[in-house]
Amino acid sequence: MGLKWLRGVVMVSLAWCGVPSADAATIIHAARLIDGRNDEPALQMTIVIDEGRITAIAKGYQVPGNGDTLIALTEHTVMPGLMDMHTHLQSQHSKDTYTERFFMEQADYALRSTVYARVTLLAGFTTVRDLGDNGVNSVALRKAIDQGWVPGPRIFTAGKSLATTGGHADPTNSLRGEYRRDAGPLEGVINGVDDARKAVRQRYKDGADLIKLTATGGILSLAANGQNPQFTYDELKAIVETARDYGMTVAVHAHGTEGIKRAVLAGVDSIEHGTFMTDETMELMKERGTYWVPTNMAGEWVAEKAREPGYFPEIVRPKAAAIGPVIKETFAKAYQSGVKIAFGTDSGVSPHGQNAREFELMVAGGMPPMKAIQSATLEAARLMKIEERLGTVEANKTADIVAVKGNPLENIRLMQNIVFVMKEGVIYKQP
Repeated sequence: MGLKWLRGVVMVSLAWCGVPSADAATIIHAARLIDGRNDEPALQMTIVIDEGRITAIAKGYQVPGNGDTLIALTEHTVMPGLMDMHTHLQSQHSKDTYTERFFMEQADYALRSTVYARVTLLAGFTTVRDLGDNGVNSVALRKAIDQGWVPGPRIFTAGKSLATTGGHADPTNSLRGEYRRDAGPLEGVINGVDDARKAVRQRYKDGADLIKLTATGGILSLAANGQNPQFTYDELKAIVETARDYGMTVAVHAHGTEGIKRAVLAGVDSIEHGTFMTDETMELMKERGTYWVPTNMAGEWVAEKAREPGYFPEIVRPKAAAIGPVIKETFAKAYQSGVKIAFGTDSGVSPHGQNAREFELMVAGGMPPMKAIQSATLEAARLMKIEERLGTVEANKTADIVAVKGNPLENIRLMQNIVFVMKEGVIYKQP
């Protein structure tokens, strides 16, 4: 009664004055509302959206005003748009991954990434961090999405990941002699404090939103060690301090314990993967407020593919086989210890659009379904420092809203079947 009466008064007043009425609102009736902030869902709620923003939330199914659009999600659970803190929209791992760079043009990468962006959005992920590409693709993709040229999630990109010479993100690794050049800060490869500062400034110049670095070896890089530390503490500290000068957060790929410890002490915002975290590093992360982005899916996927003969190069295969079981154990232990967790998948290793499988793995590791959903909403927004506009369904927030049929708190697998997607008030998918 209240909303109908209020909108009726406004429309009658405008008509009496001879002024055209304002644009009609979109009204959502939600059977259950998980708002991202409260630990219990609210039942039978109305959400009002106007000009891309949430303007009101009311108890009960309020009657729409004349001209309003009603979306009846009365058998559904409505949530904030989901956020994935670790994606790579430029690529998707296959047997050709290690050779395609010799045959793919930049335009090929750019056009292919639009497909991955679209399936990610339709899976319910309205915001992602892109944590490493060739340095330009994700910036161009972000622009194309922002301009409305292609559908996709809101992108916060790191551009080219930072590495040390021979490190996990050194783009010249494994190439034959004439291609194995001495890469530098322009390509995200540093050696020393001055290089570290220059590499951060270059990412800012390129249009990146944040910094990503690879503090330890990696599983899929063509190198024998996936755990060794690859940055000195002074290099890490220089990166963090320079990033702060430019208003950028710092995300850190790290599997091995020593690399994790150095990064946390240097003041980074998040540890990605964190496979071999110890009790000491967990306590240190809690003390410093460092987020962990687990990427359980990546561990599961690489372990599965390691059993497939010929899929990975032989130098990669033993690292991939070992990682899956460890990340599961680490997740259960870290959640129980109270480490802050934000949702991330490393999609691009596993296929894009399947991101919500991570919820199931998190719940299997002991995290309650509501906490898993909050890790992809409120906690992700806090990590990115955008809580004032995203991450919850609240008045005056950006209208990023998704829904599943049924109750994901009773069956977390429902998160893998998002049936309604709204980003900034625009509907991209509906029942």
